[in-house]
Amino acid sequence: MASSELHADLFGWWRITETSQWVKDGLDDLGPAMISITGHADRLRMHCLLAYVTVRSTKTGASFAWEGAWEYDQMSGTGSVKLGKDGRLHGRLKIKNGDESTFLAERATEPAEPISDPPSYRDKWRRRW
Repeated sequence: MASSELHADLFGWWRITETSQWVKDGLDDLGPAMISITGHADRLRMHCLLAYVTVRSTKTGASFAWEGAWEYDQMSGTGSVKLGKDGRLHGRLKIKNGDESTFLAERATEPAEPISDPPSYRDKWRRRW
């Protein structure tokens, strides 16, 4: 496997079902909490976070950088994932200069509605008027 190729067992869409640091209530505020791992135009959605994800293969799974918005506040961070023996995706998500949490996800299909683009800070003020 070339270093840029994603592990076949990680490839696809994953439904985030729980996190270690954030409450389950609200996990699906913007739609089902999901992360895509395809190596092309990947996305992350959970709680009030919408983000673009850049995934790279590692020896044991994949690492990723993400950039997006929590509500209208721009933020970014990193993360990593690997397939557990239970068939679920075990991951870690870090917010730059902020919180960090582990998460579990189950294999899913691509959502019928595409995940929205992260809003910009300017959008916050446009919606008020």
